[in-house]
Amino acid sequence: MILVADSGSTKTDWLGYHSGKTISFHTQGINPYFLNAQDIHKVLSKVQMLEEFATDVKEIYFYGAGCSSPDKHEIISNGLSLFFSNAYISVENDLIGSGYATCGDEKGLVCILGTGSNVSYWDGSMTYDSNYGLGYILGDEGSGTFFGRKMITSYLYQQMPEDLRLEFTAQFDADKETIITNVYQKVLPNTYLASFSRFMYERRDHPFIYKVLVDGFQEFIDTNIKDFKDYKIIDCHFVGSIAFYYQDILKYVCENNGIHVGKILQKPIEGIFNYILKKEGITINSPIS
Repeated sequence: MILVADSGSTKTDWLGYHSGKTISFHTQGINPYFLNAQDIHKVLSKVQMLEEFATDVKEIYFYGAGCSSPDKHEIISNGLSLFFSNAYISVENDLIGSGYATCGDEKGLVCILGTGSNVSYWDGSMTYDSNYGLGYILGDEGSGTFFGRKMITSYLYQQMPEDLRLEFTAQFDADKETIITNVYQKVLPNTYLASFSRFMYERRDHPFIYKVLVDGFQEFIDTNIKDFKDYKIIDCHFVGSIAFYYQDILKYVCENNGIHVGKILQKPIEGIFNYILKKEGITINSPIS
């Protein structure tokens, strides 16, 4: 049995192949910056169906946020090994998975705009190390965490327009102490911050929200994309919920900067899964697409 996983900080999407059949399930996000091997085992143990075939899994291909160095690969591999004891495990960062899903064998820029943000050049088979992907404190421009932080700070500083402020107060437990405790003392502060970005979607046409989105995407482009000398020539692909749900605004900002937008995928898991099966020489009757 083969399992393929695409993991952000919020959620991990899984697809599996066994005896001509596919399975799918989801778990909590598995990020080695926030979880250790034992934590990963606990996350997997919460999925009851996994107990049925854990020992049958022979190969796992895991692509995840935070998996940017050998020590972080080891955390993921060790955690998966505790649960899937018979499996060969490959761990790579989420940009490589996104490259498989968007560019395939072609060159392009691969951008992630989900809970966090990142970018890399894809040469048709691999990504290259870069200065980007600095995380929710130092970077993550244009991400859910970035926009959630903008919502919280504008609310606490009383810079948010009164009509939005009233709606924000009604929707969230957003007093100063609660927010500070969740950001500075509790686990997974990035996903906590990103949860506030959902407030923006149904209000994206409000002038205040619209400006925050345009400015945020512009900051992502200025900071992350414009350093690539060919950014106006090659396709620029996007993966993640922020890119997907705000793609009209994202496309507008990209167009204003001379960027040609390729694919925009909410979730790359299906593209990664099909790519891995193709590499393994496996053909299924109805490829996921």
